[in-house]
Amino acid sequence: MQRCRALSIAFESRAAGQPAKLKMMPRLYAATTSAGKLRDFRTAAQAYGVDIVPLPGIAEIQAPAEEGDSFLANAATKAIYYSRFAPGELVIADDSGLEVDALNGAPGVRSARYAADAGVVDSPDANDNTDVWNNMLLIQKLDGIPESLRTARYHCTLVAARDGELVQVADGTVEGTILEAPRGTGGFGYDPLFYLAELDKTMAEIDLETKLSLSHRGRALAALLPKISQ
Repeated sequence: MQRCRALSIAFESRAAGQPAKLKMMPRLYAATTSAGKLRDFRTAAQAYGVDIVPLPGIAEIQAPAEEGDSFLANAATKAIYYSRFAPGELVIADDSGLEVDALNGAPGVRSARYAADAGVVDSPDANDNTDVWNNMLLIQKLDGIPESLRTARYHCTLVAARDGELVQVADGTVEGTILEAPRGTGGFGYDPLFYLAELDKTMAEIDLETKLSLSHRGRALAALLPKISQ
């Protein structure tokens, strides 16, 4: 209750235009081993004084199967599963990916495995070129599609759970369009193709600070925190 009360104080202060810092530092466990995801969550959480830490021992915990057909299904599966390893604590887990309107939302939940699902895989002794193959396949799928119809978004669904029970859900997105050829060397995944018209740059061309400010995971966390403070 103390943590929830502290969060309530923070959001009342934010609404009043005051810094959204807490009198105490509540903690959320993140069910991920991804340094990139932790960075996104921590950056967004700083404004609220919330500490995001990896779930203790997660590297040794067998991961659950992600077989859902939506971001929500997969995020809920992970959050509920991993929350059983931290009794009494709030555990957050996300599922995210790229949704392209001209492809009816694909690659969606299969974003990380898009090319592999099409049978494009590296040989066992090759470097990991997953991002390269995924981007090449996306370019092929959108061949001939005009710029006005190449709209897309990065979408994150974030779920909080405690003791095996779902607590709250929130979503975050960042809108863009898919280019015909990659630009930039930063980022990962589909970033070289994901164009932000307001910046006239792709996600792979912007600096880290700007990218973090646009993070779909950060936006999902910002939407989740008020809900779990209630």
